[in-house]
Amino acid sequence: MNDTHLFINELTPGQTLDQIFVVRDKDLRTTKTGGNYILCTLTDKTGALPGRMWQASEAIYASIPQGGYLHVKGRTEDYKGSLQFIIEACRPMSEDKVEVSNFLAVADADPEEMWTEMLDILRKIKNKSILLLIKQFVEDAEFVDSFKKAPAAMVMHNPYQGGLLEHTLSIARAAVALLDLYPKLNADLVLAGTFFHDMGKMAELTSGVTINYTDRGNLVGHITMAAIWLDRKAALVAEETGTPFPQKTLDLLQHIILSHHGVYEYGSPKLPMTPEAYFLHYLDNLDAKMFMTFHDIESTPDDEESFGPYNRSLGARIYRKSETLD
Repeated sequence: MNDTHLFINELTPGQTLDQIFVVRDKDLRTTKTGGNYILCTLTDKTGALPGRMWQASEAIYASIPQGGYLHVKGRTEDYKGSLQFIIEACRPMSEDKVEVSNFLAVADADPEEMWTEMLDILRKIKNKSILLLIKQFVEDAEFVDSFKKAPAAMVMHNPYQGGLLEHTLSIARAAVALLDLYPKLNADLVLAGTFFHDMGKMAELTSGVTINYTDRGNLVGHITMAAIWLDRKAALVAEETGTPFPQKTLDLLQHIILSHHGVYEYGSPKLPMTPEAYFLHYLDNLDAKMFMTFHDIESTPDDEESFGPYNRSLGARIYRKSETLD
């Protein structure tokens, strides 16, 4: 086996590879002529790559460790404008024979520093009930540990350990920068909403060398889970204070969570119905889109290329040369 690991963001069509990847998912399919082939997703810390193995057997399919390491031999090729890998041979590998750091993707920023900055932003909130609610979360050691480690998504944006915190902090920073432009907004709802909106990702997604949806994530989803958690923590605030948590405040915070994807097609049970919910939705969408565009620019191996690969989520190829002008 070649000791040099070529990362996915370095690959171009026409390369021959003999190395290890992580298998995120796999599927055994049938060709039009009745033969079997395997479609899988190979990953490392820089991204994901579709893999295909033609003339595959059920035994080979069973031997491929989903969520585990696979030593592959094969070649890269262009398929309808996107890169894929044709597997010619493969065998599972144990973790003790793998350089795990090649596969464990983590946020660039230090999680402790990001968490400290996030808490500083939340301290700007003046509403006592909301502060007591946030306290229930930030003093929950298990919650905090999971929040720092969780990814923000499986593929689309911030798909690595610490990605949820990175994404949340980015939105909170944007909110702080823009709130003065819209003084009629309830700043307390907005800042709390940045913290709460995606926290369900902690239970929706796994974190590690592979990111996948948990059973709970598939069955319930991060939006619903976050709204439920908020209700439970509000009940604990009521127990501690001896007075009911303000229902209107809870409803408005849950509404931000339930509507932050903006449209029903993207999983929001409710459409935004408050200025604060619209504000949070667009900040969330903006941060995700900025991540995707910059990622496409930075992960294109050939610096001479004007455009990145086709991005299905964006429906376009991102132009890479807009940073500087003639």
